[in-house]
Amino acid sequence: MMRLLFLLPVLLCFGWFYFLRANGVPLKQGKRGFIYILVFSTLVLGFFLLMMYVTGSFDSL
Repeated sequence: MMRLLFLLPVLLCFGWFYFLRANGVPLKQGKRGFIYILVFSTLVLGFFLLMMYVTGSFDSL
C-alpha cells in the first residue's frame, strides 16, 4: 500500500485540474486547492509513516 501512496496527490491534483478546466476557472484562481491537496496528502503520508514506526512494520517494506 505504501508503494501506491504517492498516487494520492497525483490523482487528487489531476481531478482538481479537470474540475477547474471543466468549470472554466483559471489555474491561478485554483492554486489554493492544489496547496490544500498537497498539505492533506503530506498529513496522510505522515500519519501512515508514524503508524509504521509505532507498530514496527518497517521491516515489511
